Amino acid sequence: MALASAKTTVIPVQAGAHLSMATFQAFLCQGCQRRYTPGQADSESGASLMNATRGVTLKLFCILGVALLAIAAVAWMPPVPQDPAYHDFADQRTLYGIPNYWNVVSNLAFVIAALPGLLLLAGKLPLAGGLPELRPVYLVFFVGVLLTGFGSAYYHLDPTNASLVWDRLPMTLAFMAFFSMIVGEYLSPGPGRALLWPLLVVGILSIVYWHLTESGGRGDLRPYALVQFLPMVLIPMILLMFRSRLNGSIFLWAMIAAYVISKLTEHYDAELYAAIGTVSGHTIKHIAAAVGTLFIYIALRRRRLAGRQ
Repeated sequence: MALASAKTTVIPVQAGAHLSMATFQAFLCQGCQRRYTPGQADSESGASLMNATRGVTLKLFCILGVALLAIAAVAWMPPVPQDPAYHDFADQRTLYGIPNYWNVVSNLAFVIAALPGLLLLAGKLPLAGGLPELRPVYLVFFVGVLLTGFGSAYYHLDPTNASLVWDRLPMTLAFMAFFSMIVGEYLSPGPGRALLWPLLVVGILSIVYWHLTESGGRGDLRPYALVQFLPMVLIPMILLMFRSRLNGSIFLWAMIAAYVISKLTEHYDAELYAAIGTVSGHTIKHIAAAVGTLFIYIALRRRRLAGRQ
């Protein structure tokens, strides 16, 4: 058969050959000024796809390179023991018989922030603002936040290295799940879901390692530092380099901003307590981190697949 142009130029196509839409569009764009070679447009599309694949590969190597450099730098450092002064919080008031009252009670914010997400995921309705394949990842994230509320409250009742384990352990669940969520939404759901369980094991082992080394008199926080801070370095890179299947990335940036605020207020615990007089920086840290969790819940409610309303 043959396809004729407005100038009666005949473009031969072998019988039974498939004329793809990309081929047809490429032919139209040429204005029928030159003879068409079967498969030409498809080849051009293939070249574009190959270039895009190379771009993705370079981005992935960049992220992997940063991760390996961070791991190498931390491994090169000497062991970092837990500073005993870490437990010396600015606000140590006892109210209603509860020591360190506000640092204990403010952990209710984590419970309050986690419950809506857990209720949303427990429902049987479609997950409009997330990817169905990542439902277990979202679930682990909110479970980690919920347990952080209880673990952190327990720690602040009597701050010691032993009780700190139960504060940090659930936090690692939330950190690792959040990183898996970003990988799943911005790279591919399969790897994001597959990474969850190995990352959880790594996070838990980092706490066990720290606790054992601390008990042996040679504390080493390096693995835990990587578990907490490396994802918060890699996540912004992924958000900037890749595009999610979902819209509403602003909610994820808001989560990151809340995390940064929580770390700043934690660092300036005493200064904020002296300036405000009623609550300390560490109490504000708990509230800021809980607000970050709410941004993830809002994202799961309000986001949609890109291109849909």
